[in-house]
Amino acid sequence: MSTQNARRPEQPGRLYGVGLGPGDPSLMTLRAVQVIAAADVIAYHSARHGRSIARSIAAEHLRPDHIEEALVYPVTTEATDHPGGYRGALDEFYEQASARLAAHLSAGRTVAVLAEGDPLFYGSYQHMHKRLAHRFPTEVIPGVTSVSAAAARLGEPLVEAEEVLTILPGTLPEEELTARLAATDSAVVMKLGRTFPSVRRALERSGRLDEARYVERATMAGERTGRLADVAADSVPYFSVAVLPSRIDAVPATSELGEVVVVGTGPAGPLWLTPETRGALSAADDLVGYTTYLDRVPLRPGQLRHGSDNKVESERAEFALDLARRGRRVAVVSGGDPGVFAMATAVLEVASQDAYRGVPVRVLPGVTAANAAAAKAGAPLGHDYATISLSDRLKPWEVIAERLRAAASADLVLALYNPGSRSRTWQVGRARDLLLELRAPDTPVVLGRDIGGPDESVRIVRLADLDPDEVDMRTLLIVGSSQTRTVRRADGEQIVWTPRRYPEK
Repeated sequence: MSTQNARRPEQPGRLYGVGLGPGDPSLMTLRAVQVIAAADVIAYHSARHGRSIARSIAAEHLRPDHIEEALVYPVTTEATDHPGGYRGALDEFYEQASARLAAHLSAGRTVAVLAEGDPLFYGSYQHMHKRLAHRFPTEVIPGVTSVSAAAARLGEPLVEAEEVLTILPGTLPEEELTARLAATDSAVVMKLGRTFPSVRRALERSGRLDEARYVERATMAGERTGRLADVAADSVPYFSVAVLPSRIDAVPATSELGEVVVVGTGPAGPLWLTPETRGALSAADDLVGYTTYLDRVPLRPGQLRHGSDNKVESERAEFALDLARRGRRVAVVSGGDPGVFAMATAVLEVASQDAYRGVPVRVLPGVTAANAAAAKAGAPLGHDYATISLSDRLKPWEVIAERLRAAASADLVLALYNPGSRSRTWQVGRARDLLLELRAPDTPVVLGRDIGGPDESVRIVRLADLDPDEVDMRTLLIVGSSQTRTVRRADGEQIVWTPRRYPEK
């Protein structure tokens, strides 16, 4: 009988992605053992040396009559002369490997693809799954991941309460690793081996090296654990991970002298935090700041908060520096950018006194209100601009008026902070009248209120129409130059922008 007339199976075979756990065969699930025992075909990936860790884990459950499909990678990390490069060589391999498995499935055979750890967690099986699961009945058997195994072997909590766990491949660029490690609570970095030196540097640059733990071949022969800082780079295999365990209840590093970090939270909540700032806030023993700004910072068990009124900046700075002298890691929380009409100046002024000159102080930038409001309105700060506070609490109005005239005469865009409050109601009107002496009545003015917050609003009005009653302490004003333009887009939205080119005289 010809091949064309051969009877095809009534039902195709079933594909299984079988998670085997981290290495110890006793950590395989009952379901994984059942599926392997019932399968017709056992498939597994390996490098060109032919040894497969997945097969070795499941070896005691393999039968002599199992059909074995060794899916041997053409390359691992070395260079290749494939016309599509490294990615092209792998894609071709995955297509060929999935075609081999599809032939068994089409013939009605059950295929179990073995995978270390969990099949869909950085696993080779996923490439077969993406190519076959839509064509054949499929079931994925989850397995214990190397992350869970590493935490268990360390015997330390990985995450607790509201902590965030970040899982990172060590192959990320070092700058990206540094940012993500600084921003998270707990972390696991996979795929060490040749990436270990850059991972170690990223941990050090993010201030997390002392916390980092090292786990090699968890639950397997040759397992090794310890402090990552003590590990020699030339001894690290691919099957190892870096772990930053839970910070809750962790014993803080002891020091005779702590540190003060002045951080900017941006104009509103967590979306405006930078990774560096988020990391500093999480690592601090104490948070010091205006209560409204402290409320923007996520709670962390064991961390002390010291809130105060907005008008005691020097006292707040001195309190923070005193805590640091006693060995505490202190984050002074500021809204926006701490260096723009905010807490950095107050802290550095007190830190310049003889009693505090030995206390380490760092300032971390944040998104300032002018940049936040400008982005919401378009690009009004696209050319030269001046930033001026209208508050006369720390400088006389005469100085403010003189600076407004100078900046307006220079045709600079103006970002006006602190335009009004309950006790300061006349400054906006006085500033408007002064600017109208030097600016056209139709000069665009951006009113950005509560940017990033629940009551956010952005409006664009003419300078002549600026109403002081519509401005409060949560509002920032951006006054355009002679070149600033407003445009209404097709969707009806009005935007404002200042050209980067200035006309020649």
